[in-house]
Amino acid sequence: MARSSYIDALDRSGLLIALARFDPHVAGTPPLGLDLPGSDIDVICHAADTDAFTRAVWEFAGDFEAFAVHQWTGDGRPVVAAFRVHGWPVELFGDPRPVAQQPGWRHFEIERRLLAQGGDDLRAAVMKRRHNGLKTEPAFADVLRLAGDPYAALLGLETMSDAELAQMLRSSRL
Repeated sequence: MARSSYIDALDRSGLLIALARFDPHVAGTPPLGLDLPGSDIDVICHAADTDAFTRAVWEFAGDFEAFAVHQWTGDGRPVVAAFRVHGWPVELFGDPRPVAQQPGWRHFEIERRLLAQGGDDLRAAVMKRRHNGLKTEPAFADVLRLAGDPYAALLGLETMSDAELAQMLRSSRL
């Protein structure tokens, strides 16, 4: 049996409504059309009060399959929860920073912009690398010939205009 779409899984679960006060944003590979079997749904939240966020997540998802929640030690580290809904693994990130400032959302936004400029050719090139085992950011970095840490390199593209991104894509490995 095929799993439902990520949108259907989220709608049926009620997750976005249950966590609405934490400004949930869906990110990651499914909304970009870059998911593989086993890809998860990433939901990035603004959790100014990480204790309240953790309580809300426990209340909502504590009984879901494969539920786990943890927080890395140290100031400003996000709460991360994982579970399964309607055939999809889900990862929630509750970070004290507003969503727009969080690295996961920033990566998602630059990848979305790149795909808008690069279209099907870029999508196919990234998917080829993903099928060969690369994670999303390293796959983009390889296609775009970005040196160094792929996560930092992608964030370095944020300030580029769409025209500059299009020019960079013309000289990439598409």
